[in-house]
Amino acid sequence: MKTSRNTSIKYPEIPLAQTVVQFCKLKEIHHIVICAGSRNAPLTNGFIENPFFKTYSIVDERSAAFFAMGMAQQLKTPTAVVCTSGSALLNFYPAVAEAFYSNIPLLVISADRMPHRIDIGDGQTIQQKGVFEPHLVDFAYLSPDVIHASKTLMENPTQKLIPKNASLKAIEKKQQQIQEENEKQINSVLNHCMQKRGPVHLNVPMEEPLYGMTTTAIDLIHKDTPKFPDQKIDFNPFKTQWQKARKKLVLVGVNDPQVIDDKWLALIDSDPSMVLMTETTSNLRLPNTIHSIDSLIAPLEKGNTDFFTTLQPEILLTFGGMVVSKKIKKFLRNYSPKEHWHVDPHKAYDTYYCLSHHLPIPVNTFFSEVLEVNYESTNDYKSTVLNQYRRQLNFGNAYLSKIPFSDLKAFETLFSMLPKNIHLQLANSSTIRYAQLFNIHENAEIFCNRGTSGIDGSTATAVGAALINKKKSLLVTGDLSFFYDINGLWNNYIPPNFRIVLINNGGGGIFRILTGEKDSPKYDTYFETIHGRNAKQLAKTFGLKYNSVKTNIGLQWALKYFFRPSNQPKILEVKTPRKINDSILLNYFKAMQNS
Repeated sequence: MKTSRNTSIKYPEIPLAQTVVQFCKLKEIHHIVICAGSRNAPLTNGFIENPFFKTYSIVDERSAAFFAMGMAQQLKTPTAVVCTSGSALLNFYPAVAEAFYSNIPLLVISADRMPHRIDIGDGQTIQQKGVFEPHLVDFAYLSPDVIHASKTLMENPTQKLIPKNASLKAIEKKQQQIQEENEKQINSVLNHCMQKRGPVHLNVPMEEPLYGMTTTAIDLIHKDTPKFPDQKIDFNPFKTQWQKARKKLVLVGVNDPQVIDDKWLALIDSDPSMVLMTETTSNLRLPNTIHSIDSLIAPLEKGNTDFFTTLQPEILLTFGGMVVSKKIKKFLRNYSPKEHWHVDPHKAYDTYYCLSHHLPIPVNTFFSEVLEVNYESTNDYKSTVLNQYRRQLNFGNAYLSKIPFSDLKAFETLFSMLPKNIHLQLANSSTIRYAQLFNIHENAEIFCNRGTSGIDGSTATAVGAALINKKKSLLVTGDLSFFYDINGLWNNYIPPNFRIVLINNGGGGIFRILTGEKDSPKYDTYFETIHGRNAKQLAKTFGLKYNSVKTNIGLQWALKYFFRPSNQPKILEVKTPRKINDSILLNYFKAMQNS
């Protein structure tokens, strides 16, 4: 194990901790979120003492992991989150699962007790191996050093790392083997985090003393860079089928802003044989597009079901992440295309039960090989679908102009008054579903945790993302999502341009839309979970300016001033009637059936 001196930087004395820190620098992982603890002190000190890293202190591990994930979401490169041993690690799991299904490179670094200290009754010890494995793209349960605290190690009667009477030479030889293997594993795991775009876990067992530092740096050996292999695909069969098909449906789920080249979007927009369906989270907003999928499908389910045969595609092309609309999933499962191609460098799900091909390449590469101008002027697939869609929207807009203040009206007003260049984070459940119904300005950047679609972490993710994205940032959230993730505001890093719009209807309003007994003690308590809370005192606690409204006129006036620059973040609480939201939304779709 070679070492070198650099008196300007201090490193952990524990070789394994120092090795992890050095590899993070080598791989240019700048942002490190640290949760309080003692066992992770060598890691904490290693990151803090090196000016290369930008470190953040967040106490609550669940919030810390989502905060780190929000940064990684914007950076498109790994962000690390560090914790002590024991149950602290388990609190990372919701964010790990979300990162796995959303293809976000999250690096989890957990301190651990020595192997012989596990399950003997010592505090803050659990079985940390394997806790995340179904939801990781890679992991390494690293081997503890034997050169550090060797005397303590040899005196322990249960350890099996080195003999009790081992010589210094034998210990150094064993340490060299451990160092080499740890370096290989750390290097591989970090490479896969970047290459496969997903969460990884490094488990770091360490023996006391934990706080020692040195100016002697370990010279790393195994430090190759990640390799991104080229995918060799014969595109001729795909191109032939694509050109022959008269009905092609392109469906886009979660998609980063500005991923698709404009020339391919122009071809899609003008091709009469292609219908493009996008969701709010797709960050694609073209003129000739089905922006609100449910506004097309839902009215037809109890109306013109014959139109489903017209809409049924020959080829379904999908790219991007998870799709919100249950309506389009049901439609495509019942009216299956002949072919379903999913284009994504990492994974493909058989969401519609008809997946034919997964093309593991960037979508621009696919378009460059398959798309070309070769239109049949007699093809009316796009025009027929768009005409039906626009007729239904006209009826829907007429209905919207007459409704009282409600969730639906509040979302319509909010999305019509957003600033143009805004970074928008949407919470799950009602928020993301209402957002699908309205057009949002094409320059807005829209994100949502749709990997697992949970409400646990929307606020923390939004704060982490807002720290990286320098645009005006807005989180739109419902009351249960907001109050569930209160600790997402428990940090010192909320930028002053951060805004929260809280739609508070007094409970889990989405459950009123679902089938079930309403307005009974059982329903109110266990499903809708009526709570009667407001955010005023929470805003004061966490240093946010607060305002509340309960009418549409009040909301319009508040939004005129809400996005103006200020020296602290703001929250606008929008209080809507609890019992009418479900009927207003359902009647919205009924109003469009007359088309």
